[in-house]
Amino acid sequence: MATVELTAANFAEKVGAEGITLVDFWAEWCGPCRAFAPTFEKVSENNPDLVFGKVDTEAQQELAMEFQIRSIPTLMIVRDGVAVFSQPGMMREQQLESLIQQVRDLDMDEVRAQIAENAAAAGKPAGTDPKAAATDDAVAERDEKAEESVEA
Repeated sequence: MATVELTAANFAEKVGAEGITLVDFWAEWCGPCRAFAPTFEKVSENNPDLVFGKVDTEAQQELAMEFQIRSIPTLMIVRDGVAVFSQPGMMREQQLESLIQQVRDLDMDEVRAQIAENAAAAGKPAGTDPKAAATDDAVAERDEKAEESVEA
């Protein structure tokens, strides 16, 4: 599947839907972004059931600011409208495929329960806005596993 250009106009529709969406925040002038692009595209072809979107941080500065993108490339993964991963840097194909499998394996009921629990503890309402940072234990554990696979 080809990647989709994400803009402020279509971001919520594409990323907030059910399923898994991978978002690559990039810029044309960024060497590492250009180096990661073929990997992102190849993995998108290997996973036609997922949405792969790209946000040009130069053209979509408001999205980059909303998500506090400070380093590019940054990969964000949203599952069922919940941001479950966000990390700057490149990945090899095998690392990205492993990360996708970990996201597929997440128990989203457990993730949502942890988000609600953490929100209640912080005195904030729980939501599933993909722009919200997921800071629960299940997601933190998943991130640690992903980082370990990236380092491997």
